[in-house]
Amino acid sequence: MNTDNRIRAVPEQESQAFNSHAQFRNKKIPMLATDIIIEYCDKKSNVEGIILIERGEKPYGIALPGGHAEYGLTLEENAVKEAKEETNLDVILHNGHGKLLGNYSRPDRDPRTHMVAAVYIGRGYGTISAGDDAKKAMLVPYSQLENMVNHTPEVFAFDHANILKDYLSARR
Repeated sequence: MNTDNRIRAVPEQESQAFNSHAQFRNKKIPMLATDIIIEYCDKKSNVEGIILIERGEKPYGIALPGGHAEYGLTLEENAVKEAKEETNLDVILHNGHGKLLGNYSRPDRDPRTHMVAAVYIGRGYGTISAGDDAKKAMLVPYSQLENMVNHTPEVFAFDHANILKDYLSARR
């Protein structure tokens, strides 16, 4: 007979937590994602900018690296994981624990569903290479980025042109 209450407490706690959230089962709630602005300097050309991806899946377009939040990861960990998967870069978030640019929650920002995104800023290291659902990963110099968001925002997926405008404003 097992008398260690800690072993029995975990299933009871999980059951209580599940039952306390039962009220959400029949409600539509937003999904959660992380996106990341990766600042990067190409050592060969000495060009500085940020890394953007070309999405290989619908909705197509140019986007920030990112993806759905995964259970068991902090949002900061998720942002770094998505950066690695889509760009092959190791990323260190600003301030060590995660510089949050903002939360973006407009219900129509993602055509697939109501998606809330936490957007982080970090520095990328390594060699850029597309992976996961990114068809292409590329360094976009700051001068070109400003032109893209101001003159051709339609090339971006989701609301990423607006996010990048916020980033450029905060950077000044």
